[in-house]
Amino acid sequence: MKRALQTLLFYMLLALLGVVSLAWNVLAVLLYPVLPRATGRRLGRHVITSVYRWYWATTSRAGVLHVDARALDGLSDEPGLIVVANHPSLLDALILVSRLPRSACIMKASLMRNVFLGAGARLARYIRNDSPRGMIRLAVQDLHEGGQLVLFPEGTRTVRTPINAFRPGVTLIAKLAAAPIQTVFIDTDSPYLGKGWPLGRRPPMPIVFSVRLGERFAPRTDTHAALDELERYFAARCKPQ
Repeated sequence: MKRALQTLLFYMLLALLGVVSLAWNVLAVLLYPVLPRATGRRLGRHVITSVYRWYWATTSRAGVLHVDARALDGLSDEPGLIVVANHPSLLDALILVSRLPRSACIMKASLMRNVFLGAGARLARYIRNDSPRGMIRLAVQDLHEGGQLVLFPEGTRTVRTPINAFRPGVTLIAKLAAAPIQTVFIDTDSPYLGKGWPLGRRPPMPIVFSVRLGERFAPRTDTHAALDELERYFAARCKPQ
């Protein structure tokens, strides 16, 4: 009986997230052309943070999915910060932005056209990754404007223990923006929405994610050496998933 109830709640909450996301993106389509850029950016990020913080609180109360990201609260008002994390699940960005109202994500261009995500991401001035030079320019600009950047240097969800090889970009952005890199570790023992896991497939429950802070790295002139150091640091401190 308990398993059946958890399964029902799991799919109901998944459907609820879809409905709320769709509703906000319809509104964002209407707001995007009429709001000034700074106002749309601020409103878009505030709504995204509020919606996901509410959603994780709801899933936790339902006993389906527990997210503890309180470690990020001390970073929420800090401008010009790059937040770098490992990437075990498709939920990772949604977990981080739920506690970081200043933050922007770097997103695949295809997600910018997604009916559940695209319009809201465009309103919040999230950053497309289809042009490396344009991505870096926009990321640096956003940091200079007081934003935060959420970035996963693996580039895709983890498929190799303990982490995938890091892709270049994060340390170059840090150098050009003169922005520190705050490391964050996302821990979970759940396979849910890891690489290859279908969205609607029921995982073992309850699903548990927690976030812990790591060291902060100052920007460096030698971006290649900085990237190697960052990758070694994550490899040594990521918990097995």
